[in-house]
Amino acid sequence: MSGENFNNLSAFVMVARERSFTKAAAKLGISQSALSQTIKGLEVRLGLPLLTRTTRSVSPTEAGQRLLQSVAPRFEDIERDIAALSALREKPAGVIRITSGEHPAVTVLQPALAKFLPDYPDIKVEIIVDYGLTDIVAENFDAGVRLGEQVAKDMIAVPIGPEMRMAVVGAPTYFARYPKPTTPQELTQHNCINFRLPTYGGLFPWEFEKAGRELKVRVEGQLIFNNMALRLNSALSGTGLAYVPEDEVLGPIAEGRLIRVLADWCEPFPGYHLYYPSRRHSSPALAALVAGLRYRRR
Repeated sequence: MSGENFNNLSAFVMVARERSFTKAAAKLGISQSALSQTIKGLEVRLGLPLLTRTTRSVSPTEAGQRLLQSVAPRFEDIERDIAALSALREKPAGVIRITSGEHPAVTVLQPALAKFLPDYPDIKVEIIVDYGLTDIVAENFDAGVRLGEQVAKDMIAVPIGPEMRMAVVGAPTYFARYPKPTTPQELTQHNCINFRLPTYGGLFPWEFEKAGRELKVRVEGQLIFNNMALRLNSALSGTGLAYVPEDEVLGPIAEGRLIRVLADWCEPFPGYHLYYPSRRHSSPALAALVAGLRYRRR
């Protein structure tokens, strides 16, 4: 294959992945018009349309999808092989892309990276905060962060944090108006602050467990958020009850700004794990990051 054909195929893969000429051109470091001419030249050479273009989006045609499925894995293999060459250097190097929810990104990844990165000046880490259960292979991430029970079986999962507990909390002003619930079922009589995850589509059920008995409660309330800070602030303001990770509310509880209920129904569960595909050879940079993030009980 000539260098020109190789570059044209690489450009096509980037456009097909990004579904945008603008984004692809920015990543490739070329102008949008030059990229458009490159793709047109490839389509003329093959005698087939590879991309369907509209004013809002770009998507592969049937022929383009077949070419993408055939070519993209080969480019990924080449990229991994090139990244693996950094093992020959004194220190690992490269860019590591991680998808993570907001809570683990703030409470686990950010503090850990502050300690890890000074020892590895040639490693760059990009964290994309996303509440969806992202397909890290399809979206070209090196790794992701999820709760241990959410990691797919075909992934390598490494614990990066301790066990977790959830907490149901409300402000003293809220409980001045409403009685404290003593069972999860009583939450249906309260104004609860709901949480919507894009993966679920619907509202996230509040999950409880006691003495081996598991229970999910579909709560109702006036507020729905997809953000931790907004839920917590609404609980602090006395608007309603919130269901949040325990570590987020230990301070306000100790200060008396929040009151915890149903603690006996909130048992520990596996915490956050860093995961990546088992069929891929991790780069030296990722291997170093995994070792640096691995949780060790004190």
